[in-house]
Amino acid sequence: MVLINIKIKRKTLDNENSYFQIFKYEGDINSSIAFVLEDINSREKLIDTEGNFAERIEWDCGCLQKKCGACAMIINGNPSLACSSLLKDLIKDDNNLITIEPLSKFPTVSDLKTNKYSIFKSLQDMKLYLESEPKINKNQHESEYQSSRCLMCGCCLEICPNFDISNTFNGTLSMVNGFKLINQENEKNHKNEMIQEYRKHYYNGCGKSLSCEEICPINLPIEQLLSKSNAIGVWGRNLK
Repeated sequence: MVLINIKIKRKTLDNENSYFQIFKYEGDINSSIAFVLEDINSREKLIDTEGNFAERIEWDCGCLQKKCGACAMIINGNPSLACSSLLKDLIKDDNNLITIEPLSKFPTVSDLKTNKYSIFKSLQDMKLYLESEPKINKNQHESEYQSSRCLMCGCCLEICPNFDISNTFNGTLSMVNGFKLINQENEKNHKNEMIQEYRKHYYNGCGKSLSCEEICPINLPIEQLLSKSNAIGVWGRNLK
């Protein structure tokens, strides 16, 4: 058993100002942040460490099994998934303090809940969909599988120094998802459209810091996918 202070950045729907509240959690050090948030919200009366009444904490979750990406948030300064972030890995000092904030690159709806509509809109704008039966290249099955694993959680966008929803650079997420689709498209005109959008919304803005690869919660081989997507979308090569 361990006693931990959970510092949560809060924001209500009808108030633009954010603030922090601290809650006590006593439990198993092997618990995840998702479990802690559920535990806090399950209390009959939610009281912070200063004795103030608190509303239930708003946050997103889906599978809680590291498959949907919905529970992405900033935990101790790093974009992470709440379901796979364990207390034992987060406690760094004697204060036993863990700070949780919403992703900062997206509009906050309330508390830890953000609006990620821009992610899906950017993929749509880049025309990342197939208009033909997919071209099968057996030698690229593994890379295409890795591309398909992307959770679209937004952690890579949060850590990226070049990404901002107000500019035209759509970030690593667009490259990872675009690689497979550009490689599989048989319809020539649509493939060329995707390539043009790839250059405009990804290649021209990427600084190749690869901080995205270090932060990816499922360890996608981003550098490898980047090399292959540039070969197709920029240099016009056909992958063997």
